[in-house]
Amino acid sequence: MTQSNGNGKDERVTERAVVVTGAAGGIGFATSRLLRERGFRVFGTLLESEDSTRLEQIGATPVRLEVTNAASVQQASRSILDQLGSAPLAGLVNNAGIADGGPLELLDIGAVRHVFEVNVLGLIAITQPFLPKLRESKGRIVNMSSVSGRLAVPFLAPYCASKFAVEAISDSLRRELYPFGVHVVVIQPAVVRTAIWDKAAKQDVERYRGTVYEPVIPEALRRIRKSQQKGLDPAEVARAIVEALTVAEPPTRVPVVKKRKNLLLASWIPDRMLDRMIARKVWKTP
Repeated sequence: MTQSNGNGKDERVTERAVVVTGAAGGIGFATSRLLRERGFRVFGTLLESEDSTRLEQIGATPVRLEVTNAASVQQASRSILDQLGSAPLAGLVNNAGIADGGPLELLDIGAVRHVFEVNVLGLIAITQPFLPKLRESKGRIVNMSSVSGRLAVPFLAPYCASKFAVEAISDSLRRELYPFGVHVVVIQPAVVRTAIWDKAAKQDVERYRGTVYEPVIPEALRRIRKSQQKGLDPAEVARAIVEALTVAEPPTRVPVVKKRKNLLLASWIPDRMLDRMIARKVWKTP
């Protein structure tokens, strides 16, 4: 059951539910809070180590989930589906994610693998058990990508690659679900003021001592910290997510950036020219 508010919005009524992964803080919590304000029932997933108090205070249902653990995925999805019963599932917001980086030459393969386990395989794992319910209700899937899923930058290869993968998976899934009326929307925010970048920004530069990357890594980390401090408010991204869940005909991709023209310009610039522009910033080349 839906109601139109007269401006193209498909207002989902209170009995409809949304699952939000990575809901303990940042974008996930802001999205959960906005959805609750809009009358949705929210299942917010969080790690065993994370505090559920804030989710409980806004009336969301906390669900413990580790997306890289098959047993945890099965238990969490079964718990949500059991609680839903015959009620519809309006949407799934795949927000859980991590960031890591450094020169690709020196990255620990285990760390790279973990980024993909969380950001890519974890997204697939938690989506699979909800697909029958989403088909039934013609619900929505919102996948959290990034501008880094459109533009890869130095020293963030694992994160960028994982977001490129999210873009491709979303395209394939959208086309697989097209006959069933299930929309798949990708959100592409710029850097957001959340804790996801803390690990990348606080790397120990000593590990690069004596390598060819020693001169540029401190500046790269400074840029990450600066971008984080001046980044988007999580509430801005939350508004884009909720709109993707509620508009009658959502776009397939929603950039959330301060200067959209810069993102468009970067996508039009030839690769070699863009390489030189980035090299001037990072390596101070002529």
